[in-house]
Amino acid sequence: MRISLIVFLFSILFVSETYCQSVYLFFDQASPETKYAVSKLKPALISQGYTLNTSGKDYQYLINLDIASSQVGAESYIIKKEDNKISILGGDERGLIYGAMSLVESLKNGVTLEEVSYKTERPHYPLRAIKHNTSWYSYRPSSALDLHEETLKDVKYWEAFLDMMVENRFNSLSIWNLHPFVFMIKPKNFPEASPFNDREMEKWKKLHQSIFKMAKERAIDTYLIPFNIFVSHEFAEAHQVAKENVYPHYYVPGDTSEIVKRYTRESITQVLQEYPELTGFGLTLGEGMAGMTPQQRENWIFDTYIEGMRLAGRPSKLVHRIPFSSTTESLGATSVELERLTRQAIEREAKMGFIDGPIYADLKYNWSHAHSTPKLVKVHGGEMFDTFYNPLPEGYKITYTARNEDFFALRWGVPDFIREHIAENSQSYVGGYFIGSETYIPAKDYFTAIEGSVDWDFAFERQWLFYKLWGRLLYNPETPNEVFKAFYKRKYGAEGESLLEAMSLASSTQLKIGSLYDSRWDFTLYGEGFMALIGDETQYISANNLINQPTLDPDYISVKDYVDGIKANESFGSGKITPPILIGSLEEDCQKAMELVRGIAFENNLSLQYEVADIQIWANLGLHLAEKLKGSIALQSYRKGLGDKHKAEAITSFTKALHYWDEIITISRPLYKDMPLTHSNGSSHDRNDDNLFHWALIRDQVAEDIEIAKSATIGAL
Repeated sequence: MRISLIVFLFSILFVSETYCQSVYLFFDQASPETKYAVSKLKPALISQGYTLNTSGKDYQYLINLDIASSQVGAESYIIKKEDNKISILGGDERGLIYGAMSLVESLKNGVTLEEVSYKTERPHYPLRAIKHNTSWYSYRPSSALDLHEETLKDVKYWEAFLDMMVENRFNSLSIWNLHPFVFMIKPKNFPEASPFNDREMEKWKKLHQSIFKMAKERAIDTYLIPFNIFVSHEFAEAHQVAKENVYPHYYVPGDTSEIVKRYTRESITQVLQEYPELTGFGLTLGEGMAGMTPQQRENWIFDTYIEGMRLAGRPSKLVHRIPFSSTTESLGATSVELERLTRQAIEREAKMGFIDGPIYADLKYNWSHAHSTPKLVKVHGGEMFDTFYNPLPEGYKITYTARNEDFFALRWGVPDFIREHIAENSQSYVGGYFIGSETYIPAKDYFTAIEGSVDWDFAFERQWLFYKLWGRLLYNPETPNEVFKAFYKRKYGAEGESLLEAMSLASSTQLKIGSLYDSRWDFTLYGEGFMALIGDETQYISANNLINQPTLDPDYISVKDYVDGIKANESFGSGKITPPILIGSLEEDCQKAMELVRGIAFENNLSLQYEVADIQIWANLGLHLAEKLKGSIALQSYRKGLGDKHKAEAITSFTKALHYWDEIITISRPLYKDMPLTHSNGSSHDRNDDNLFHWALIRDQVAEDIEIAKSATIGAL
């Protein structure tokens, strides 16, 4: 009792002394970026018991925020302490903000100003971008995208999203839809193109002005990335052109009529002039351009986008997405000739004085499923050749879009996977990454079923670890796991101690699914649902599909090839991941993840309950896959005449796999709503409103594996 009293009195004394310590902030009050940094620093200081001194006299600590470009590189910062003076020095405004955010993080982790020590960081990549689609004129028509519209019109959403980007060191926001122009301007020479009256147009303009202004204050670059060739319905009707090139159609021939060219070119110029805080544009050379050769597509882009940028009379940045079709079709087909043509176009653009370089030449990493293997196996359309970096480029850098079309509901986070990604792609010609989805918008939370107090308002806040890992590691891949563990501990106290390790082990299930099951465009794989495009529909991956599907990662061995190899007494060589090796990895990782979260008390913390549940769902999905692989090996072995016992083994394993699926349902049914899923469109280019997903809704498809095994015959495939 006496010891407890002493400790209590000492803690009061410590808090009292802290509250007596005043801090004077010295900074450039004319700089919006510096003011933003200070706006984040002030509440962090106050929350830790410091008072803010406004007189500049009789303070205990001076924090000086300044630009020191001669000492520090771009986007870099130094924090140093000399007696009672702490200096945050940025190589530019962005670096200064990052330095301030670093000190904020330390304060929140309990570091006192007395304990502040020297720290410096610099960016690994110059581009660390978010790919963010809108629900208006969305690329894929779906209620899963439409439902975000009101949220996306809320400035508070964008403020929160941009704050998240700053905290996680993302430096660029790219906004994507088929045709953004009519939501931003009333074209001067084509007012008939606008679907809005003046009052409605003013609301749209205020929204976009607010987004770009807030981004500028946070030192975040902004890009508009439309698709081509598209116009508004009103423009198409008024001029009787481009009737197919309107939302929601995107897989259509290109309309290259002169009036469409002029309208597009003038819209680009007007947008850049009316939104001076918009950083630049991105070019896409695919959708809405069927029937055009690669050269015709480049020519059209040059006559519209590039010329429109020139006529704007101000410099702007450019993302030139590398086209995916070497034919006149809107299909994925790469070739050396296409790469040569594209490189020539980009090099020509890089020499133009009105384009603020470097140009970012962007490719999709492993098509639409970057959360698979960290190896670059293919881009959209197939193999990537060396044309863009041999010889080394001048005036542009290669960037990769790490698309995620595989998980939206479940939280995800595997830090070592991202580090491997970066290690694979740190050549001098690589400029960075775009992170984001085509089939998902991280705005409205349409997942959470239980009503109660949670620590998120918007969907992206549920996926806080996903953004934190990608952003912080793209900025500094040497950021240790302790940084991310500290966020868990701040959120959940001692109960958060093991969550990073558990999440990393459990959600690596997605990477194994993506590496095992080859996939291409958006709807061809949905990892968290263990679904894929099979025929014309997205459905559960049956045993037959799993057996016969090639692998994405060339080091993985498919079930079919494995059984064929066993029958022929062949070996697979070192470094190859056979199905038994994968089974062992899945079981070890997922069982350990389950053990790490066993006993965590979340009864009074709904947010923690969801964190734990997602780990459990990923782990059960991994154990489901392990049993499914066992069953598939046994089923294929029986069919290949390797023994009758394998049929019973297959039935047993598929029954166990169903058990793990039922565990997923038990965990997820009370927590997750039935969720609209864009993948339900299947191979169709039209929307499908019969699109709800939940693990419970496809249980019958999962159970069908047992019947497949029971009815199997030798020699049948």
